[in-house]
Amino acid sequence: MAEAIYDGLGAVLTRWTMGMAAAPAASMWRDELGAEPAEAELRLLALSSQFLGVVVTAEPPVDLRVLSDIAALALPTVPDATRALVRRNLTTMKDARLRNEMLRFLTTRGWTVHPGDWMPVASDEETPDVYAPWRDWTEMAASAGAAGTRMPDVLSAENWADYWPAVRKAALANLRIRDPDAARVLLEAKLADMGAEERLRLLGLLAIKLSNADAVFLGSLAAADRAPKVRGLAASLLSRLGYGATAGEDVAELARFFEVKSKGLLRRTQVLVAQTLKTPAQAARRRVLFANAEVAAFAAALQVPLDDLPAIWNWGEDLLADVEFVSMVERSGSDPLIAALLDTLERKDVREIQVLFALRSRLDPARRVELAYRALRGGESFQTALRIAGGCGRIDGAIDMRAGVTLTGSLGEAEGGKPAELAAELQALGLIASRTAAIHAMERLGTAGLLRADPRLDMLRLNAALDDSGVKE
Repeated sequence: MAEAIYDGLGAVLTRWTMGMAAAPAASMWRDELGAEPAEAELRLLALSSQFLGVVVTAEPPVDLRVLSDIAALALPTVPDATRALVRRNLTTMKDARLRNEMLRFLTTRGWTVHPGDWMPVASDEETPDVYAPWRDWTEMAASAGAAGTRMPDVLSAENWADYWPAVRKAALANLRIRDPDAARVLLEAKLADMGAEERLRLLGLLAIKLSNADAVFLGSLAAADRAPKVRGLAASLLSRLGYGATAGEDVAELARFFEVKSKGLLRRTQVLVAQTLKTPAQAARRRVLFANAEVAAFAAALQVPLDDLPAIWNWGEDLLADVEFVSMVERSGSDPLIAALLDTLERKDVREIQVLFALRSRLDPARRVELAYRALRGGESFQTALRIAGGCGRIDGAIDMRAGVTLTGSLGEAEGGKPAELAAELQALGLIASRTAAIHAMERLGTAGLLRADPRLDMLRLNAALDDSGVKE
C-alpha cells in the first residue's frame, strides 16, 4: 500500500509544481479528500506531508563513509577579519608556485589558511610542511582505505605504517633536525620497502645536517639502488661530503669544454676559460654533461684544486656556463665550497639573477633575503626578489628601492601600458615586504595615484593586516 501511495505522489507533486490542483490525481485518497475542491487540496497537503515525513526515509548511498575530523595544524588559522583578503589573493594567484609563496608568507608570520577557504591535495609537495596533516586527510578522503587513523606522537620503526605519507615525511624531517643519526637508521630500515618516488623524496631529507656518518649508507645506495634517480641523488650527497667523485669519460669530455690559462705580468694567476661553442649541439651536450657531473670530479679532470674553482672561474664571459657551473656546485658541492662560491660572487659583483637563483636551495632564509636585497639594489624587479627570497615578508624599505621608484613612476601609464606587469609587481612586493614596509608602500602608492580600494593591493593589504608575532628566523 505504501508503495502505491508513494508512486501516486509523483503526479501530485508535479501538478503542485505547475500550480495546478492535484486532488483529482490522488486517487488513492479519493474518499478521504471529499468532494469540495479547496478542502480536498488542504486535506491532500496534510496527508502527503505526514506520509513523506513518517513513512519515507532517505537512505544514504552504500559507499558513504564517515571521515575523521580535519586535523588541527600546528599554527592557528588567520583571524576572521583577514579571511576575505586571503580568499581573494588565493583566487588571484592561479599559478601554484605563487600560491605556495603566499602560504610560506603566512607561515612565516605564524598563520595558516582556514580550511573553509583552501585545502591542499595530496600531491601538493611544495606546500609548507605545516599543511601535511591536511594533505593526508584529502588522500584519506579520496581513498577506499580506512580513515581517521590517529598518528602517534613520535615516528619510529614500529609505528611507521601508522603514518600517512605527508605527515610521515614531515615527522622524519623533524627527527633529522633533532637527531640526524636516528633519522638515518630509521630510513635505512624502511627504504627498501618503498617505491622509487618515495625513496627519492625521503632520501633528500638526508641533506639536512648531512655528515660523514651518512657516507656508508649513501655509498650503498649510490652503488646498488635499483632506481637511477635514487643512485644519482645518493652520489650527489656523497659528493657534498667529498666522497665518490671520480673523473670518468663524461667528466673528462666536460673538462675539454674549458681551458686553464695564466694571466697577469708574471702569469701567476690562473683563470678557467670556457671554449667558444660553435653549434647548438655542442651547447646541448655541455648542458647534459654539467647536469650529471659532480664538481669534485670536474676539478680533478681539470687538475685544479677543488677549493680554487670559484675563484678561477671566468665569471661574466659565458652566462650559460656560469649558470650550469653554479647548478653543478649547488647539487654536489660541500657547504664550505658553497660558502666560497658566495664569497666569490659577492667579491666579483656577479648579479645575474639566473646565477643567484641557481644557488637558492642551498641557502638558509636569511642568506636568501640578503641576495634578494642585493638584487633589488642592483635594479632588479620585485618579482626577481620574490624568486630568490620567496614569500619572506621581511624586506624593509622595498618601495624606496629602484624597483619601487619604477613602480610608482609607471602608475600613470600602466592602464594603457602593461597592467598585468604592474599587478604582478604589486603582488610580489606584498609577498616580500616587511609589515612596516607594506604599510609604507601603500601610503606611497596612494600618493602616486593608486586608489586604496584597488584590488591589486590585496596582497599588500593582507601583509599590513597580519602581525609579525610568528616570525621565528
